[in-house]
Amino acid sequence: MTRFEFSIAATDGKARTGTIAMHRGEIRTPAFMPVGTAATVKAMKPENVRSTGADIILGNTYHLMLRPGAERIAKLGGLHRFMNWPRPILTDSGGYQVMSLSDLTKVTDEGVAFRSHLDGSKHLLTPERSIEVQRLLGSDIVMQFDELVRPDSEPRKQRSAMERSIRWAKRSREAFDGGGEHAESAAIFGIQQGVLDEGLRRESAQALIEIGFDGYAVGGLAVGEGHDAMLACLDFAPDQLPSDKPRYLMGVGKPDDIVEAVRRGIDMFDCVLPTRSGRTGQAFTADGPINIRNARFAEDREPLDPNCGCPTCATYSRAYVHHLVRSGEILGAMLMTEHNLTFYQQMMAAIRGAIAEQRYDAHADAFLARYRARST
Repeated sequence: MTRFEFSIAATDGKARTGTIAMHRGEIRTPAFMPVGTAATVKAMKPENVRSTGADIILGNTYHLMLRPGAERIAKLGGLHRFMNWPRPILTDSGGYQVMSLSDLTKVTDEGVAFRSHLDGSKHLLTPERSIEVQRLLGSDIVMQFDELVRPDSEPRKQRSAMERSIRWAKRSREAFDGGGEHAESAAIFGIQQGVLDEGLRRESAQALIEIGFDGYAVGGLAVGEGHDAMLACLDFAPDQLPSDKPRYLMGVGKPDDIVEAVRRGIDMFDCVLPTRSGRTGQAFTADGPINIRNARFAEDREPLDPNCGCPTCATYSRAYVHHLVRSGEILGAMLMTEHNLTFYQQMMAAIRGAIAEQRYDAHADAFLARYRARST
């Protein structure tokens, strides 16, 4: 059984393409992970998610812990069986949702005390409990528990959160190693913090490397700092992490963000954008996003994207999808989501091919020029 093995097949500048091998399958990198927050990628059957080209999906520790409960999912055979996704699953630690969804939180070195956004019940999420929940879910890639602060927070608070995340990383690693059989079949990633500060991120990276993880995430970005500030951070943050381990940029993102981040050495991505946008009427195309709700699409016989071969584009017109979305029909969300996820996976496949052929800069520049040429 292959627990976790990362191999780099080709590089082009800082961009790399390769494979993560795990016992539930291989993950081609750079990889985009559709988000399955509550044991489902919204508006998609698992087999249809796979048919878009996805090798791995993301599950959410916080939401699944609260409903239906990690212990219940474990009793029913684990998350893979529960949702009928036999391939790898990465689970986040739950820390971001605790901070963003609960109005009443108290952060101490022990963990985060919070009230559920569902029913107000009290909970304590610690590094040990986060790892336990991810173990019960049967996660293939487990994330350490960390503290996230926003980029406009006080410097003192930024340092405090980074240092606390290091302490929690050590406890997360110890809890993971004590997980018995699960530790022998899963991997664990550390999360670099430090907001936009190069020195703080270097300290974080060095401490994480000393602890030792199977992969490393760049955390704390895509939380309001803006595109240019994020890229400025990515000019140094990935270089501070080991070159022989996967680098995961959490919560990113927009197609142009992904293309630029790959250029800076990132291997893995996740974001709710393609699914959430699909449900609200935004379709991603090679010529930029379009809002299918616009009246000008009411009699448009073209597919969402003439360059896309997904089942939605091969079968349905913009006019029909426009009608479905404007009418609030469930099928509209399904067709839009299928197209958007296919667009993302086709984008990732093209990225991998361009890196392998040593033409990534030219590919990225051409993609960005076309994608940004029109804003609808």
